[in-house]
Amino acid sequence: MKTRVLSGLIMLPLLVIIILRGWVLFAGCFVLSLLAVYEFFRGFKELDIKPSYPIAVGSTVALYLMGMLCFLGNTFSTGMAASMFTFMLWTFLTVLACLLYLFKIEERKLEDAMVTLVGIFYVVFFCYHLALLGMQEFLGITVWLVVITAFGTDICAYFAGVTMGKHKLCPVISPKKTWEGAIGGILGSMILCLIFGLIFMRHAILLCLIVGFLGSIISMFGDLTASIFKRKMGIKDYGNLIPGHGGILDRFDSILFTAPLVYYVVNILSTMGTWSSWG
Repeated sequence: MKTRVLSGLIMLPLLVIIILRGWVLFAGCFVLSLLAVYEFFRGFKELDIKPSYPIAVGSTVALYLMGMLCFLGNTFSTGMAASMFTFMLWTFLTVLACLLYLFKIEERKLEDAMVTLVGIFYVVFFCYHLALLGMQEFLGITVWLVVITAFGTDICAYFAGVTMGKHKLCPVISPKKTWEGAIGGILGSMILCLIFGLIFMRHAILLCLIVGFLGSIISMFGDLTASIFKRKMGIKDYGNLIPGHGGILDRFDSILFTAPLVYYVVNILSTMGTWSSWG
């Protein structure tokens, strides 16, 4: 417990990146993606699967470069970082690169290319949504909802599970998680999002509650998905960069699911009317 708390304090400077948002968060997500996808690929070492980290790096650079050029060119009034054309182009080039990776057929297996592709979309593309939120002029503040739902759910579920947990949620995937913890995580996330809304988004209280509820559920799915990967890999943690928390991916696995959900929910609901209609 003491190690986890101290590690959490060490991570506090990361909040500065969230506060500044914009290009600082954009750059932070880029670096985070490179570190996290490296940890993800390394986890398959014991399974004798060899995904291509250079392809992942190239795909990540291309994705963020496309987004940067779109924002600098002020191409989209809605604040989206890539048009359908650029995203489809990036997808095509990424898939093509992964398939070409198989051309050394004597050295590589199908799993090598498939894991490369999964890693890029699961880690890099999902994380990219956090950068997208931070770059939006009027909706950028909602990036906090990602942090609140992801970490708030984790913290509240942990304490609810420790104090009241009796019924196992997914014992095969994660033996320590309980239904009581899951319910506590959802309620905690909604309360925290409500408090945030009352202070910073009084015009969109209902939106905050919706995100708090849905974001909490998807956050737990993200955590369980990471646990499935680690069980299949035969590892406990993706790394040991953060004492008590494991690697970068261990700490941010729930954000990989939460960021896209918040991004799409916020943008879809914002197009359905003014923010005040969600107050």
